[in-house]
Amino acid sequence: MKYIQKRLFSLTRRCLDSLVFVETASGKVTSGSLSTITAAAQLGEPVTALVAGSEGEGVSKQAAGIEGVSNVLVAKDAKFDHYLAEELSPLIKSVIESRNFSHFVTPSSAVGKSLLPRLGAIMDLQPVSEIIKVEAKDTFVRPIYAGNALATVKSNEKTILFSVRPSAFAPAATGSAEVPIEEISADTDSQSRTEFVSEDLVTSERPDLGSAKIVVAGGRGLKDKETFDKLLEPLATKLNAAVGASRAAVDAGYCDNSLQIGQTGKVVAPDLYIGIGISGAIQHLAGMKDSKTIVAINKDPEAPLFNVADIGLVADLNESLAELTEKL
Repeated sequence: MKYIQKRLFSLTRRCLDSLVFVETASGKVTSGSLSTITAAAQLGEPVTALVAGSEGEGVSKQAAGIEGVSNVLVAKDAKFDHYLAEELSPLIKSVIESRNFSHFVTPSSAVGKSLLPRLGAIMDLQPVSEIIKVEAKDTFVRPIYAGNALATVKSNEKTILFSVRPSAFAPAATGSAEVPIEEISADTDSQSRTEFVSEDLVTSERPDLGSAKIVVAGGRGLKDKETFDKLLEPLATKLNAAVGASRAAVDAGYCDNSLQIGQTGKVVAPDLYIGIGISGAIQHLAGMKDSKTIVAINKDPEAPLFNVADIGLVADLNESLAELTEKL
């Protein structure tokens, strides 16, 4: 009888566990995944980290040292290396159903935005996307209308699927403490007709845009790619900052689309954000208005970015940026 009671208690606890998908880049756990673990820990349940890919063994050891993680599951198979949602979703569905997880959590990265709706479809569950606050185990706050309003959403699903906006949560601390690591079967039949062919990544020695403490961003006011590079690069170098851009600058060909900040780009919340020649359309504000200190530099005093800026400078970009860079 005591064994049965103990076993039932164990199963009850397992039903209240949260499963967090951990992404990696260059063999390291991403900052977004660390923030997602912080959000999952606020549910007040044990957090299980799921690592997938051929480098799973090394990454699982990193995940085991993250504060808030109680155990790690690893699926070591090359078919998960590029995080194709068609391959990952059957694996995650199998893990959730076989172990009775109450929550599944993923960063609202490009991977998460591809994975979450597919997982919701095959499990017949309604996900909650891009939460910025955990109110309760079934209640979350998320932005709507390009961040102009906040909605409090309550989920009645038996298994709650949600993604986390990393800029809203501090990254979980990493240490030397280790938790159990369990290898799980990667033998799931996805019946996928999608295969990875190749990728062309833009590499930079600058800090990653999504996690940089300082961001220097340029907009249409910089006129062309030559001016964009000439004015922003020296300033970013002096500040050891990441370079970003508005959608208008990306569409005009000033820089690569991986640098786009906004509702349809990356969401950033650095300690210091300097917007140069950016008018401040609502879609752009949705991606940076949570920055701790916002500086706007624009010759147009009516630019909407000034409405959210802590410091504003109305001046000619060519003169003011050259002077600012020189003084730095």
